[in-house]
Amino acid sequence: MPCPQRLRAQREEAVGGLEEVGVEVPLGVLGRGPLAAHVGRLAGVGYDGRTQCVSVAGGLNGITNTLLATVEPGQEVVLFDPIYAGLVNRVRLAGGVPRHVASRPTADGWQTDPGELAAAIGPGTAAVLLMGPAMPSGALVTREHLDAIAEPVNRHGAWVIYDAAMERIRFDGRHPVHPASHPALASRTITVGSASKELRMIGWRVGWVVGPAEIITDIGLVGLTNVVCQVGIAQRAVAAALTAPDADADVSAAVAVWQQRCETILDQLSGYPCVRPDGGWSLLIDTMAMGLTPAQASERLFTRAQVAATPMTGWGPGGERYLRLVFANEPAGRLTDLGLRFSAAFG
Repeated sequence: MPCPQRLRAQREEAVGGLEEVGVEVPLGVLGRGPLAAHVGRLAGVGYDGRTQCVSVAGGLNGITNTLLATVEPGQEVVLFDPIYAGLVNRVRLAGGVPRHVASRPTADGWQTDPGELAAAIGPGTAAVLLMGPAMPSGALVTREHLDAIAEPVNRHGAWVIYDAAMERIRFDGRHPVHPASHPALASRTITVGSASKELRMIGWRVGWVVGPAEIITDIGLVGLTNVVCQVGIAQRAVAAALTAPDADADVSAAVAVWQQRCETILDQLSGYPCVRPDGGWSLLIDTMAMGLTPAQASERLFTRAQVAATPMTGWGPGGERYLRLVFANEPAGRLTDLGLRFSAAFG
C-alpha cells in the first residue's frame, strides 16, 4: 500500500516543478464546486470542494483509492451480503478481509439486521462499506442501520465508505439516507460517487470522493500514483449533467423507467422465487429453491430461451444461490415475453 508521507513528498515535488515552468496545476473541474455541492445537497452537509473532494476515474477507481488509503493489510471491511463482486475483490486487492453481514430476502424485499451490522464492527475493522440500493440485491441503507453503527464506528475509529453510485435509484420515492447526514457519522464518512449509473454516463469514467480533508488528501495521493488524472472533457460533461436545471427531473424520469421494467419482470415471473428489489437495476432469483444451481439455470436460460442471466458466484457467500437479471438497458416491451421464455427454459 502506498505510504501517504512519501506520496505527499512526491506530489509536492511534481507540483513545484510544474509551477516553476509556468504550468497551471489543475485541481479537477469537478473538485472545485459542482461535485462537493452535489454530495453536500444530498447529505445535508457543507463540503469545501478544494480540500474535501477529489475526482476519480469512475466510482470503482474511487473505491479502490479509498480502500488503499484507509485499509491496512489484514484489517476487516464490513459489507452487506450479497454485494457486488467488484467491491469484494477491491477489498482483497487493498489487503483487507471482507466481513459479510447477511441481507435476507422477505416478501417486502431484502432486510439487513442493524444489530448484526453493528456487531460485525470491532477493533480489527478498518471500514464499513455501505451501498444503498446495494448491487445486485437492491437492499437499502436505513436510518436504523446508521443509528446502530454510529457507536462502534466511533469507538473503533473505523471509516464509513459510502458507495453512492445508485443512491437515488430508489423505488419508494424517498430521499437517499446518506451516512454523512447522521451527526455521529459525518466526520467518519467518505462518499464515493459516480456518473455511470444515475446519469447513465458509463463510458465517461468520471467519479468523485468527498469526505474529511485529511483523508481526502491521502486518497488524492493514492490516485496520483494510480490513474493520475481524469479526461478533462469528461469532467466538464459530468459537471454540466450535475448542474443542469432539469438534472433532478432527469434522474427521476430514469428511475421511473427502471421501476417499470422491474415491475414487468416481477409480473412476468410471478411464479418464480424472485426477490423484490427496493431500487437499482437488477433483481435476484433463488434458483436453488427451483432445484437448480444458478449456473445450471443460467445455462438453460441462455441455450433454451436466449436470456442472459449471471450466477452470483463471488458476490458474497449469500449470493451463491441466486441468479441475477439486469434491466439497466432493456426496454420494457422486450420483457413482456419473459414468462414464456422462462417456461421454455424450465418447463
